[in-house]
Amino acid sequence: MANEDVIFGRGPVMEALKSGHAIDKLIVKRGAYNGSIVPIIEMAKKNGIIVQQADQQKLDKLAEGGNHQGVAAMVSAYEYSTVKDILKRGEAAGRKPFVVICDKITDPHNLGAILRTANCVGADGVIIPKRQSAGINSVVVKTSAGAAEYTPVAKVTNIANTIDELKEAGLWITAADMDGQSMYDIDLNGAIGLVIGSEGSGISRLVREKCDFIASIPMMGEINSLNASVAAGILMYEALRQRGGFGK
Repeated sequence: MANEDVIFGRGPVMEALKSGHAIDKLIVKRGAYNGSIVPIIEMAKKNGIIVQQADQQKLDKLAEGGNHQGVAAMVSAYEYSTVKDILKRGEAAGRKPFVVICDKITDPHNLGAILRTANCVGADGVIIPKRQSAGINSVVVKTSAGAAEYTPVAKVTNIANTIDELKEAGLWITAADMDGQSMYDIDLNGAIGLVIGSEGSGISRLVREKCDFIASIPMMGEINSLNASVAAGILMYEALRQRGGFGK
């Protein structure tokens, strides 16, 4: 289900970029860039696609002996869900929707861990952006410990617009951020969407403005921040506690 397809060669990769093909990551040969590889890298970055450098051996392995010309595109074969289908899961189960929204989580290990916890707390699904985000690949699937097989993921064009749609559907949106009010003082018992920001910059400004609540996690030590997937797990389990998920 979640294997990765590889497109390699400058011509094929450029055509994939032009057509808007869903590319999770671009891998280019390490070194100085010139010629036709330059517009490929520029277009990938413009589209928010992660660009990584690699040595010749890694590219040779990815292309399985084919002529990669110093570039390969990783394309997820994962079958994504839709936001509507995620909301229908909660309705079908007779419960209020519980959705996790990832705002530009780029580390596949973090996304996999979030998926794993989302499944454990019974979330109806996870929403990620099409650009500047890790997609569902083999690393995510492995880190999720199989959760990617059961918890649907929707990939959307615009997280802020999607939040508007969720609010119209009756969800209250709460984001995790250290500048908010204590998560223990926020009602997470109803139809909710929990927003987790990126590893480096947190929640984007526009997404933050769309949220109904900003939830902070108590910090008692010298360090005042948590890994994105850890913060997500803590907030999800507080939601589960409030929703009466313990002791059942």
